[in-house]
Amino acid sequence: MRRILAATLAFAVLAGAARGAEPLPVVRLTSGLYVVDAEVARTPENRTRGLMFRQSMPANRGMLFVFPYPERQCFWMKNTLIPLSIAFLDDRGAIVNIADMQPQSEDLHCSARPVRYALEMNQGWFAAKRIAPGATVKGLEQAGAAER
Repeated sequence: MRRILAATLAFAVLAGAARGAEPLPVVRLTSGLYVVDAEVARTPENRTRGLMFRQSMPANRGMLFVFPYPERQCFWMKNTLIPLSIAFLDDRGAIVNIADMQPQSEDLHCSARPVRYALEMNQGWFAAKRIAPGATVKGLEQAGAAER
C-alpha cells in the first residue's frame, strides 16, 4: 500500500511540474483584522501563469504578485477559471484600486497608478471585508524581491 501511495504521489508531483505548477512560497498578510495566506509570484514565469487553470481557491487564500519596481500593471483572465478580485498595492502596501475580474476574459484590469504588488483573491473578498482603496496590507516584506 505504501508503494502505491508513494508512486501516486510521485506521479502527481511530476505531472504538476510538467504543467509548470511548482509550489510557490506562501506568506501571511494582514489587512485590519483579516489574514490572508498568499502564494508569492515573484518570477516572470510565476507572474505570467498566476492562477491559470485552477478550479478553485480556498477562502482567505490568494496570490501576491511582486514586481521589480513600481509600474502601471494590467491583468487579464485568459485561462483563469475562477472569478477574482484584484487589489493593486503601492510600495507601502496601500491599496490603490480594486477590480473584479471575470473568468476566461481578455478584458484588461489595470492599476490606477504605478504599483509594486497585486493581490488576487476570490471575487468579492475585499468587498465582503469592507477593505477598500486606502486600506493597507501588511507583511509584504516577507515576499522577497521580484525577479526581472
